[in-house]
Amino acid sequence: MISDLKIFTKLYDLILWIYPMVNKFPKAQRFVLGQRIENSVLELLRLTIKANAAREKKPILNELSVELDQFRILIRLSKDLKFMSIGQYGYAGALINETGKMLGGWIKSVS
Repeated sequence: MISDLKIFTKLYDLILWIYPMVNKFPKAQRFVLGQRIENSVLELLRLTIKANAAREKKPILNELSVELDQFRILIRLSKDLKFMSIGQYGYAGALINETGKMLGGWIKSVS
């Protein structure tokens, strides 16, 4: 079952954390950068589900890796624009890094 995957659980926790945080962005950015962040994290979850169900996992996992890198940049941009605190950035970064390590292990296991 997909909910048994640790990477799925980490991403789900990230989604639960990111939505209220994005709602605190300045109104003008909530619908630009905030929407982009929300879409990106949902895409991460979608690709995880897709990779889990696929016979040929590696191409989807590589796409997931690229999306994770893009998400990481969006979070960094949010911190640099001061839409999130250093503490929030640290928390998000830790979740993203842990997810990246899990993804790296998954990619190695299918290679």
